[in-house]
Amino acid sequence: MDSHATSPAAQGRTAWAMLMALTFGFALSQAFRTVAAIIAPPLQQEFGLTPEQLGLFAGAFHFSFGALQLFMGIGIDVWGPRRTVLVVSPLAIVGALIAASAGGFGQLLVGQVVIGVGCAPAFLVCTVFIARRFAGERFAAVSGAVLGIGSVGLLLTGTPLAWLVDLTSWRAGYLALATGSLAAWLAIGWLVEEAPAPAGTPTPPGVLAALRGYRELFSLRHTWGILVLATFTYASFMALRGLWLGPLMVERHGFTLVEAGHVALAVSVMGMLGPPLFGRLDPGDAHRRRWLVGYTLAVAAMYAAMAFNRLAAVDVAVSIVMSLVSGYIVLQYADVRSTYPARMIGRAMAVFTMALFLGVALVQWLTGLVAAAAPGWGVEAYEAVLGAIALMLALAAIGFRVLPGPRPA
Repeated sequence: MDSHATSPAAQGRTAWAMLMALTFGFALSQAFRTVAAIIAPPLQQEFGLTPEQLGLFAGAFHFSFGALQLFMGIGIDVWGPRRTVLVVSPLAIVGALIAASAGGFGQLLVGQVVIGVGCAPAFLVCTVFIARRFAGERFAAVSGAVLGIGSVGLLLTGTPLAWLVDLTSWRAGYLALATGSLAAWLAIGWLVEEAPAPAGTPTPPGVLAALRGYRELFSLRHTWGILVLATFTYASFMALRGLWLGPLMVERHGFTLVEAGHVALAVSVMGMLGPPLFGRLDPGDAHRRRWLVGYTLAVAAMYAAMAFNRLAAVDVAVSIVMSLVSGYIVLQYADVRSTYPARMIGRAMAVFTMALFLGVALVQWLTGLVAAAAPGWGVEAYEAVLGAIALMLALAAIGFRVLPGPRPA
């Protein structure tokens, strides 16, 4: 443990103060991952992006974010949450500056990839911190609160970002987020100390030993069902809020960019309320998995309803309600927390988070392909995109239900 963690000033800081500093960084990662929903129309105008390119652009962040999760888990296990986030997160600032100065699609992609790497530890360090600093029975509630507070980042990429982009340019949006990321990095460096390892945990393993530990994780029968569901639940929400919501409102319903920003803001507010609500409503280990299946199917039905709808009021209303209901995803974190031993929590959360964000990259890329192919099928692009998301969610719920669950304790 470094000297910072044992200093008198650090000893006086509360767990909640440190968690809020980490949550500040998570909020900025939320803003970065949803920026495409607002800047997509001006990017299409400036660079002539196709729907396929737009999906690739939005997915690039999530691909690099998700791909790095295993390494972030190793970093947390070996060096600790604080050191890991302080070393990696400056890349988000670098990536934002690359994107802001982009002269073409290739540089935009590079910027998105670098931002994704910089944001990779953002929520993982929060979950490991909560698992180590708070009682197990409080995990769902505290995680829900962090997800809700961190969703302030979604608010930033609603009306405020739309207004800034409309007034100046999409490049100013990246510059604003780079400034916020610098502030978050400074706050974490000042406030956060290393979270102690769980009682009885041996000396942190080396990198090779930590890598071998993943083999044990994947050998557990319930890991695969968790990963199947994780790949598509958060991805469905992010496909709408993080990519297609703005174009849907602008192109299907003729909204202005600022009007689409208002819708994104309302969706984001509901996204803030959902996780704390479901964290409080957590039914516990006995019934949580049935809730996960039921709510996943309910969200799939909402996407199907939007796919065949042509009324602006319906699309707006369903998007807002679905954002609230999607708060049930916090129960997946509680499921992971309750089904793995304390010594595996860092790696289990890393693998789970990897599935979440590789799923976002996969779904955004796939929906970009679907949108590009839709005219050839004689189908409206958004009907095809939303219908595809509904189908993926339904199949994920079925997979989670039929694959083996954890053995009873």
